[in-house]
Formats: sequence, C-alpha cells, structure tokens
Amino acid sequence: MELFNSEDHLSTNLHLKDADVRYYPSLISSELATSYFDKLYEDTIWQQDEIKLFGKVYPQPRLTALYADNRRPYSYSGIIMHPLPFSPLLHEIKRKVEIISEIKFTTVLLNLYRDGNDSNGWHSDDEKELGQDPVIASVSLGAKRRFQLRHKKDKSLRTTIELEHGSLLLMKGPTQNNWQHQLPKSKRIMEPRINLTFRIIAS
Repeated sequence: MELFNSEDHLSTNLHLKDADVRYYPSLISSELATSYFDKLYEDTIWQQDEIKLFGKVYPQPRLTALYADNRRPYSYSGIIMHPLPFSPLLHEIKRKVEIISEIKFTTVLLNLYRDGNDSNGWHSDDEKELGQDPVIASVSLGAKRRFQLRHKKDKSLRTTIELEHGSLLLMKGPTQNNWQHQLPKSKRIMEPRINLTFRIIAS
C-alpha cells in the first residue's frame, strides 16, 4: 500500500504577500491517514505543559510531543521541550514530506487537539533555533480545522483555510517573518486532530 496518493504533488499556492505557502489537500489517502492517526494517538508520549499569560499560569490548551533525529531542544512561549527519537512511523512520514518539499527536516512537533476547545493562538514559528526563514511542513490528521493567517504589519491581509484529514501545509521563505497563524477554538468540533509540524533545528 502506498503512503501517499498518486496526486500528492497537486498543490494550491495561497499567493500571500511576503510569504510562500502551499497547500496539498490530499497528501495521504483518507484510509491510511486514519490508520496513522490511530497509531499516533495511542503510541505518542503526549504531555501538557503550562503557559503563563498576564501573570497567571494555565494548562496549555492542547497536548504536545517532540521527536527528532538529534538531541537539540526546542523552546517556545517559555516552554523547553527535549526530543525523543523518531519512531519508524514518524521517519516514514518525514521521508515522504521531504520528497514533496525537497527539504530535509530534523524535528517534528506534534500537537493533539482533543476537540474544538483545544486551540493555538496567534503566533509565528520564528524561534531563534529555527534559523532564518524557517520552513514548517504541517501534516493534518483527524478532524478538519480552520487555520487562519494574518500579516504582521498589514492586519487587513488575512486568510482562512480548512486543513483536511491527510493534508500538508508547507510554509517557507519569509512566511514566518511576515505572518502569524492560529488554530481557533470551535464549539462545533467534537473530534480530535493530530498536527505534525516538521521543522529544522540544526544548531
């Protein structure tokens, strides 16, 4: 059985100013994406960190996990994560994403959104360990969720895309320097979603 659809190279360019964002809606077949979701949901070592907002500490509104082919940590929002070694499944997904993107990744941050109450607020993946012009390859498994982007300087520039089961969103070039993104809450979403965000932490 093939990991990816025969049309896995078909993509949509979002044509955003000061950005390079492409969306592959059917990167993984629905049946296989469901199989991967089930295995990752059960086998991933999930954690729930705490975040500090306006002087108060809250549980992060999602579960996370970090895996890498090196030991370099990843830090964001005051949280420092230390990676576990890639599993064979994560290696296989990474290899196929690398074929599509023509970029070699070292690390994957997984997010588990248990339902629509879990979310991720406005931010950019621009931490210093990601280097200049970070590349983020985001694979979605499970519930379809709205993904929003807005320009950092011109707030009138905004767009929303529905990230589908088995899809890939590839953000590269100046995107993280010029745009923020978020996954908002939704009361109508009852099912979980797993998001694999591949990235490069080389030094």
